[in-house]
Amino acid sequence: MGARTGEAYLKSLSSTTREIWLGNERVDDVVEHPSLRGGAEAIAAYYDLQFELPDTLLMDDPETGEPINVGHMQPRSIDDLHRRGAGLKAIAELSMGVMGRTPDYMNVTFAGFADDRVRWAGADGSNEAGYENIVAFQKRLRRNDLSLTHAIVHPTIDKQRDRVFADNPVPLHKVGETKDSIIVRGARLLATLAPYADEQTVYPAASLPLDAPIEYALSFTVSMDSPGLVFLCRDSGLRADADPVDAPFSTRFDEQDAYCIFDDVEVPKENVWIDGNIAVYNQVMAPSSWWPNIMQQTTTRALVKLEFAYGLACRMAEAVNDTSERTMEILGEILGYVEMTRSALTCSIDHAQTWESGAVYCEGRALHPLRSLLPDWFTRINDHLKTIGSHNLLAAASQYQLADTRLRPLIDEFMPGANGISADDRSTLYRVAWDFAGSLVGSRGELYERNYLQSARSNRMVSQRLHSAAARQRGDELIKKLLDDARKRR
Repeated sequence: MGARTGEAYLKSLSSTTREIWLGNERVDDVVEHPSLRGGAEAIAAYYDLQFELPDTLLMDDPETGEPINVGHMQPRSIDDLHRRGAGLKAIAELSMGVMGRTPDYMNVTFAGFADDRVRWAGADGSNEAGYENIVAFQKRLRRNDLSLTHAIVHPTIDKQRDRVFADNPVPLHKVGETKDSIIVRGARLLATLAPYADEQTVYPAASLPLDAPIEYALSFTVSMDSPGLVFLCRDSGLRADADPVDAPFSTRFDEQDAYCIFDDVEVPKENVWIDGNIAVYNQVMAPSSWWPNIMQQTTTRALVKLEFAYGLACRMAEAVNDTSERTMEILGEILGYVEMTRSALTCSIDHAQTWESGAVYCEGRALHPLRSLLPDWFTRINDHLKTIGSHNLLAAASQYQLADTRLRPLIDEFMPGANGISADDRSTLYRVAWDFAGSLVGSRGELYERNYLQSARSNRMVSQRLHSAAARQRGDELIKKLLDDARKRR
């Protein structure tokens, strides 16, 4: 089949029966539900974009020749990385980087998984069947153009005991088996994009203790309409009643998050990638090619979001002719974030590395620091936008008010911007800023960025472990050089 249209996606989504709970109701049809419809339409726009920009977003399936999304590419050169990067950028611009889990994220992830026999099959080949299953799934994913969600984190119940898996009923685990399926029970989080996905995937986020029961070492995919699969969504940030100009993010780009419960769910064995193999479970993610592979997608999205935030901050300041030292400092800080991110992404591609499979991925060393820096940067940016915007964020006319014949003359007289900026442009600008940084969608986005690809603290520790040896060696060389020179001059 290959790449599908937004219409085909919505038709498939609407025809699926799944157990999605939102607020006080079970949702029968996410496409028609007023608190979910905007998100479904946003993902449909992602699918339609493929046909609007086919040269950028589509490539030939390497086996069938069908047109497939460029996110499925298994890059073999720096040129491939540039080609994929252009597509990822176009996708990120759909939501200005606000949606972190558009389908390309999982496309890139599974293209990398299927290209990593070394870790998924196991050093001793003990998981060869599981690896072959993931290869078959990746072919189905790209050829059916599926939308995936993933739940890879064990729930937090008791931080003093959560890492004790023996007789722990909450973390997802295997409870039975039939001839053709395994039966799983427990919970995982956070299933972002759950209402808008075709399948629920599970793979490792962190290693298991070596003494954990093997029943907890699981990785698989399962259809969203599988009996016993339950999703508890957070409150929706979508505003069906709002004008899209007043709330461009809250009318479309709430990708949703859900707590995922497996109530004795049957998973077909052909869709199981790890079944009780703790050694493989603990090695497939870190250190592995997954990080440098997916970081191209995540960094490209982050760069688009940073560029948007910088442009927004500049225009907010111009709207009231704010040239204060504090505001200029803020703008310089945000611009620094933009350029550091752009430079890291460029460097990572220029210094791309070839892995065992022949895959060529961005250099991880250049991108890993961003995993700990970006959560802090995005939090500061939201704070900076509120500082620049101040009370103006709460005093912006709506499109309805601007269209009212009684109110418009008053708004034009008493709410214009500086230097000839119209009241219409000023109000629209500040409403966009509020929707980006202060609305429910904006607040969710801040929390999301804080924990994106693990917490900033965890990522700093990962970077230290991965790159400390090289950095330490370089530091030792420089110290020795200084002291040798000093000793010569004694």
